[in-house]
Amino acid sequence: MIRVLVTDDEPLIRAGIRMILTSADDIDVVAEAANGREAVELARAQRIDVALLDIQMPVMDGMTALAELRRTAPDTRVLILTTFGARQNVLRALAEGSAGFLLKDSAPAELIRAVRAAAVGGAYLSPGATRHVVDSLASGRTARAEQARQRLEALTGRELEVLALLGEGLSNADAGKRLHMSEATVKTYVSRILTKLDCENRVQAALLARDAGLGD
Repeated sequence: MIRVLVTDDEPLIRAGIRMILTSADDIDVVAEAANGREAVELARAQRIDVALLDIQMPVMDGMTALAELRRTAPDTRVLILTTFGARQNVLRALAEGSAGFLLKDSAPAELIRAVRAAAVGGAYLSPGATRHVVDSLASGRTARAEQARQRLEALTGRELEVLALLGEGLSNADAGKRLHMSEATVKTYVSRILTKLDCENRVQAALLARDAGLGD
């Protein structure tokens, strides 16, 4: 079972998220928190596989809680709940190791997919907000592009091919079909790429690939 912590200062939203997640037979909402401080304390006290954090909360906001969880409960994967108006916070969250983000109006099936992806070490970007993230990344891209290209010099040609497909948002299975590899082989390449680039997850690697213009 995937053990989930739901954090939001609005009880009705927490109740709605709990109802959606517990409809999946492999997910168990084991704790709820009304602010970031409570979330951090709960994650320290018990095993939490995935923590859902709202950004705007009293006492301790989601961004501060994310940093605390990465420091004190590194095995807990974090998904940020956000709105279109908080895209700069989203970019910061991804850079600091969040497993991804969702919009609060996401479909129930999307929320379940995101939790499952995070639980196995993957990442999830809400399709409805991807364009807003890409638009935000466009500003100041020149400096980031040069830095990204320098980091990618550590990769082999084959690793660059796999990374380019990560940048397109392909799954391991789809990337394997494109490159005529098994899914297991692609997974091995992805793990090697994350290690070489010192990336926490696929989202960070994909953003790095886009900054470098890989696949353009």
